[in-house]
Amino acid sequence: MQGYNSSAMPILDSHSLEFFSKSPEQTRRIGMRLGSVLKKGDVLCLQGDLGAGKTTFVQGIAQGWGSLDSVSSPTFIIVNMYRRADEAQLFHLDTYRLESQPEAEELDLDSMLNEGALIVEWPERLGNLIPEERLWIKFDHVSDEQRLMSFNANGSRYDGLLDDIRQSMFGGG
Repeated sequence: MQGYNSSAMPILDSHSLEFFSKSPEQTRRIGMRLGSVLKKGDVLCLQGDLGAGKTTFVQGIAQGWGSLDSVSSPTFIIVNMYRRADEAQLFHLDTYRLESQPEAEELDLDSMLNEGALIVEWPERLGNLIPEERLWIKFDHVSDEQRLMSFNANGSRYDGLLDDIRQSMFGGG
């Protein structure tokens, strides 16, 4: 296949993309590309087992977004907030330890989205609280270093983000 990139799988459709990351550094770089185009109100959902690369990816997102704060997994405190020099905010939720839907409702996702962008680890635990329009990224552990990252855009804003990712990763942009 002409122009085939061995680290990528064919585009599934205009709303999805699969990519094999060959190292934590590559996962972080993809996160940086995505972080550089994040805007207030954006929702990123990260699904994958413990150790699948989600926190590494968020470190890249925060770096590309311009965070002044270092990134750590918010597993025990549920939400971390990162700041930028222009006072923009990026919220990083880890809902792994949530026990119930009412507990999830107390997080007040709407106010976070009014104030900044939102990254949610373990989004499946929030059910219908997650906005329908979002970018869902599933991480699958392939080997010690490799991860399969499956991107699925839901909504025109997220189709655009996916196009930006495709262009920066494969289009020489």
